[in-house]
Amino acid sequence: MEIRIGIANTGRELSFDTNESAEAVKKAIATALDSAATHVVLADSKGNSYIVPTSGLAYVEIGSEESRRVGFVA
Repeated sequence: MEIRIGIANTGRELSFDTNESAEAVKKAIATALDSAATHVVLADSKGNSYIVPTSGLAYVEIGSEESRRVGFVA
């Protein structure tokens, strides 16, 4: 699933694929924001970790968990 995070005052966004479920990502971000944590840690499918400051979050876009079909659609 693809995650896209917009960071305030930055022209680019952070985009990566993760193996975590959409609910797990939503819960991690919501917990960090509700508890006034200074950052949230997310991991991608390659094993890299991203530490994102919660004060700079502009938006978080969570892609669908549905896999893409390969081939022609009639």
